[in-house]
Amino acid sequence: MGAVRGCNIPEDLSYNVENNAWVRKDSDGTVTVGVTSYACSLAGEIVSYTPKKVGKSIEKDKSCATVESGKWVGPVKSPVAGEVVAVNEAVLGKPGLINKDPYGAGWVIRLKPANWDGDSAALLRGAAALSAFESKMQADGFKGC
Repeated sequence: MGAVRGCNIPEDLSYNVENNAWVRKDSDGTVTVGVTSYACSLAGEIVSYTPKKVGKSIEKDKSCATVESGKWVGPVKSPVAGEVVAVNEAVLGKPGLINKDPYGAGWVIRLKPANWDGDSAALLRGAAALSAFESKMQADGFKGC
């Protein structure tokens, strides 16, 4: 597991650094999307989660869910295009799971990707992702998680 300024950034995931979102290709061909620990730190405790409905088509870099904290309300932007195949029922009942386990139980949505090869080519992994997050955090004046 990588870390930048105290924020966990698993190196085996793919990231859209600008949108603070991650994606993982699963063995069944679907992808799981979530937000980074950095995003959780910026937002504070998540108190509301409203995902797009199963069957809905999502465009790359468009909202797949809306989350709300005491300081922020906004979209979770999907790093890839696809059709929603599952929403996280556990997070519907306990939105704070996103903060507690953003890369595990706090995932946001699962998609059947429309163009995984094309969309994933623009995403960062490993050392490249860690470096990009460091640059983003520096530019944002972020002290750390």
